[in-house]
Amino acid sequence: MSDPLVWLPFDPSELGTVPAGLRFELFDHTRFAGSHVEVPDSVGEVAFYLPPYMLGSRIFDVVSQMKSLQVVQLLTAGVDAARGHIPEGVTLCNGRGIHDTSTAELAVTLILSSLRGIPGHVRHQDEHAWRPGWFPSLADKRVLIVGYGAIGRAIEARLLPFETEVVGVARTARDGVHGFDEIADLVPEADVIVLVTPLTDETRGLVDSEFLGWMKDGALLVNVARGGVVVTDDLVAALATERIHAAIDVAETEPLPADSPLWSSPNLLITPHVGGASSAMWPRAYRVVREQLERFAAGEPLANVMSGDY
Repeated sequence: MSDPLVWLPFDPSELGTVPAGLRFELFDHTRFAGSHVEVPDSVGEVAFYLPPYMLGSRIFDVVSQMKSLQVVQLLTAGVDAARGHIPEGVTLCNGRGIHDTSTAELAVTLILSSLRGIPGHVRHQDEHAWRPGWFPSLADKRVLIVGYGAIGRAIEARLLPFETEVVGVARTARDGVHGFDEIADLVPEADVIVLVTPLTDETRGLVDSEFLGWMKDGALLVNVARGGVVVTDDLVAALATERIHAAIDVAETEPLPADSPLWSSPNLLITPHVGGASSAMWPRAYRVVREQLERFAAGEPLANVMSGDY
C-alpha cells in the first residue's frame, strides 16, 4: 500500500522537515482561473488536501473527485467558503493560529487610524494642507470584542497596553466572557466594537439597524470578521447620519463593487480584506500545516477540527 498523498498549494520544502510516511504533490491552483480545470490523474489518491489561501469556494470543486480524501485543512480561520463542499466522513480543519497576529495587528491599526483621523490627514497631505485638530485617543476606551476566540484574544493582548478596558463576547458565555444573548446590554456601553466572529447562520446579519442603533454616539465599529456579519444597507444608513464611525476590512461582496455606496459613506475607513495578508502569515501557516501533517502521519488526533455545525 502506497503512502497517503498530500496536495499542497506550495512547495513541500517550505514546511521544513516533512513527516515520513506521506507523499506530496504541488497542485497548481492557478488552473482555476479559467473555465476548464485540468486535474492530475492522482486526484483520486489524495488523502489530505490543503487548498490555497483566499481563492473562494471554487477551490473545492475538485473535492468531489478525491475518492480517498480524509482531511481538508484550510489556511483560513473562517470556514464559511467550505460550507456544503466537504463530503460526509471527511474531517475539516480550520487555520486557527495562522492569522491571529496579522488580523490583530490590522484591527488595532484600523482602530487607531479611525480614532486619530489618519485617513483625513492622508488626504490633507495629498492637498499639501496643514490642518491640525483634536482627535479621540484609544486610551480609556471600552472595547467590545464580538467573537472572543483565538484572534479575539490576540486583539485584546495588543489593546491592553493602550490603557483600554476590553470586554469579550462569544457564542457561549464562560468565565470572564459574555454570551451573545447579552449583546443588547453591552453594545451601548462600548466606545469601540470589534467584529471577529465566524460567519454562521447565527451571526449572519448580526449587525443590523437595531444593533447599530444601540451604539453610542461617536462609537466605532470595526469589522475584521466577514462582510455578511453586517447588513450593508443598514451600515450605510447609519453612517449617513454621521452619528457613528466604522472601519471595515471585509464586505458582503468582494471585491467591493465600484458603485457600492460604502465607498462614499462618511466616517468610514475601508481596507481590501488584508487582515491575514502580511509577512506574519506564511511562517505561521507552514508551522500549523507541518504540525498537522505530523499528527496525520502518526495517526494522532488532529487540531482545529470543525464540528458539524460550522
